Amino acid sequence: MSTEISTEISTEIPTGTAAGPNYSAIAPEWQPPVPPSDLIFDDGVPLESNRHRIAMNVLIDAALNALQDRPNSFVGGNMFVYYSREQAMNRDFRGPDFFAVLDVDGNRERQGWVLWEESGRYPDVIVELMSPSTTQIDLGVKKLLYERTFHTAEYYVYDPFNPRSLAGWRLDNSQSYQACEPNQQGWLWCEKLGLWLGTWDGCLRREPVTGTVAWLRFYHPDGSLVLLPEEIAQQAQERADQAEERADQAEERAARLAARLQALGEDPAL
Repeated sequence: MSTEISTEISTEIPTGTAAGPNYSAIAPEWQPPVPPSDLIFDDGVPLESNRHRIAMNVLIDAALNALQDRPNSFVGGNMFVYYSREQAMNRDFRGPDFFAVLDVDGNRERQGWVLWEESGRYPDVIVELMSPSTTQIDLGVKKLLYERTFHTAEYYVYDPFNPRSLAGWRLDNSQSYQACEPNQQGWLWCEKLGLWLGTWDGCLRREPVTGTVAWLRFYHPDGSLVLLPEEIAQQAQERADQAEERADQAEERAARLAARLQALGEDPAL
């Protein structure tokens, strides 16, 4: 599996960006009069396909790697997000396929994201993995929810079966979504995470092993791919194998030299 990036990639970061958390996401309706105590965190509804499941985990694992030096951040996916008493009682919202929240305790275990337990913090970044059955909702009801209720700074959508489907929006000064402009590679700059979001054609060594697919991946500001745990392990193994091969070659050269010296009647130990 190759993770090399072309040297001709355009990585000019859009101007007017900010890396800090979106504190405007704290909305007054986050605190229900009486917080429900019977929240559910699993409705048993699977993702649309195995490819959707892998795509979600790829985003989560890569974001965790990229944000490992920023412990005050939380990354989740396919988790319930509870934001109002009415919504909690109706249980009418499952939650984003991927989301990230900055400036929170990233080490605490969570079954879901419950706003009245998180000081009213909504997700700063959301990604929905679309399918034919969800596209209308992802581009309609959910987009309005994330814009007008969550005030989520950045919202992205992608259909894992359609490489041309990547789109994104960012809140402007009037708290309205404006479409993100892609770079020459079609990538979108995610200012909250300080990463590019774009497609990557490759085979992931996951169960089951995938064929070559246009996966949605994160890229560092310089255009290099944010690696997944198995890719990091593979690179480490390749380096270890190369070091072992060099050591074996050096040992073979030393043995050949010793044999030649012995043939000349010289002591190779001297």
